Amino acid sequence: MSASANSFRLDGKTAVVTGGGSGIGRAIALKFAANGASLHILDVNLQDAQSVADEIHKSGGQASAIACDVSNQAQTVEVFQNLFAGARVDILVNNAGISQIGNVESTSESDFDRILRVNVKGYYNCIHACVGHLKANGGGVILNMASVAGSAGLHDRFGYSTSKGAVIAMTYSVACDYVGHNVRCNCISPARVHTPFVDGYLHKNYPGREKEMFEKLSQTQPIGRMGQPDEIASLALFLCSDAAAFITGVDYPIDGGFLNLHG
Repeated sequence: MSASANSFRLDGKTAVVTGGGSGIGRAIALKFAANGASLHILDVNLQDAQSVADEIHKSGGQASAIACDVSNQAQTVEVFQNLFAGARVDILVNNAGISQIGNVESTSESDFDRILRVNVKGYYNCIHACVGHLKANGGGVILNMASVAGSAGLHDRFGYSTSKGAVIAMTYSVACDYVGHNVRCNCISPARVHTPFVDGYLHKNYPGREKEMFEKLSQTQPIGRMGQPDEIASLALFLCSDAAAFITGVDYPIDGGFLNLHG
């Protein structure tokens, strides 16, 4: 097939985006909808999810908002079963996640349990609930949001780095087990991305020094700035489109040169 401007479109596809109510998840949902997909936006905050669904509706797209705590397997399975009863799902984007600051000494057991419960078990719960449906329908795409923290050493990110390293390994495992069922599984590893989470983090931890610390964090990337959610969404769109049909079992850094250009 010759290349065309429509190569990355998702017409006729239905996608589930977890944590789709804000930040990168919101950008992915909007990007997918703008390229023809129908969306189910899952978020622990239903109001945020509904706000994104309303944006999509105003642009002429199709979207539903669903409250879901992905760390709760029973609730997650119920949500997916309800979705499957109405129609098929073609794409799962595992994006819901939390962050945590601290090294191994300062990370409490409760903090460690919480970040694994959301960032690792949450992804497992969604894949566990969805992959049989994808397999039965002849295939589909799973995209996991990881992080450069999963493959590089970052100061005071012990729990977060551990969780994202697990996501990368999970991606490889699922890709291997389901490649024969036409289910592709990849992950994206962003460096710092400018989201409302970052602004909230700076306001909470560096009151009065937000601008200074924002610049410092921006310079962590050799390219000299943070990524934008829409840039992450563009890579997600490609990996979930048929244009990426030959790609599975890959961790894609999108990091402004962070992993390879230091020094």
